Amino acid sequence: MAERGAQGCWFIGPADFLAGCVARLPQRALLALGAALAWLSWPLLGKRRHYAKANIDLCFPRLDEAARDRLLKDNIRNTVTGALELIRGWYAPAEVLRGIADVEGLEHLQAALATGRGVLLFGGHFPHAELCARLLGDAAGQRVHVLVRHNNHPCLERMMDGARRRVFAGTIGKKDVRGLLRALSQGGIVAYSADQNFNYQNAFVPFFGVPASTLTATPDLAKRGNAVVLPFWFHRDAEGRYKLRVEPTWPNWPSGDPAADAARYMAELEKVVREHPEQYLWVHRRFKTRPPGEADVYRKARRSDGP
Repeated sequence: MAERGAQGCWFIGPADFLAGCVARLPQRALLALGAALAWLSWPLLGKRRHYAKANIDLCFPRLDEAARDRLLKDNIRNTVTGALELIRGWYAPAEVLRGIADVEGLEHLQAALATGRGVLLFGGHFPHAELCARLLGDAAGQRVHVLVRHNNHPCLERMMDGARRRVFAGTIGKKDVRGLLRALSQGGIVAYSADQNFNYQNAFVPFFGVPASTLTATPDLAKRGNAVVLPFWFHRDAEGRYKLRVEPTWPNWPSGDPAADAARYMAELEKVVREHPEQYLWVHRRFKTRPPGEADVYRKARRSDGP
């Protein structure tokens, strides 16, 4: 069985080689490749375009239809480009990444680490999240742990996990609470996001004015891990440079009210997303779980006709 599994993973070597080549592309070439791949893959992304369109229509009702369609196209381009940025984050040598990011607020991370406690970097789902986590770790001189969703294909999981472990302090499964707490209790840095749909330990709080089912357990996880919580935001600017920002913990957060704390998180995230809405992961069904009596928002979403 093990031999058959190894034979079935024959593509890992060639895929690693190709990924290494992509990771070394100049930034302009990588972004141009992302735009070309987005155009080519547009017909194949019908379901994801459907979800993104529904989210954009819900969250930006004041934009006219043409503006929302432009945002959708920009978002798909950034999402596809994000796959290439993921590869860059995993495979690029340190010298390729040197100098492509500007980091603001690094002193907050350094001060937190100086206390000997772990740090929970509280951010959001953006296509270039893992690349930016690596860039921050490089700037801080300490690698970051990342939360991951394991791939169901064993060979792909083997390749992806191997790539991540080469550049991050470790990988933690999205539901591996013990692993998360262990990393924090050992003084690690963990990049963490809780802005996807949750149907447990959740509360409905506003996100762009829409009730969004949001995890309420983050303050408790930070307390159990004796961690400092620092907001971590990032985007790619018009020149292709990455702008990273670490903020101090929000005043009076946590407040002791889990729903209020989740609402504060969504409000802070919304402010960041509004700055560069095309770079958020709108292809996710953020509003999948609805309050009692509310209809499925994705069933009624209209489709966009062309790239």
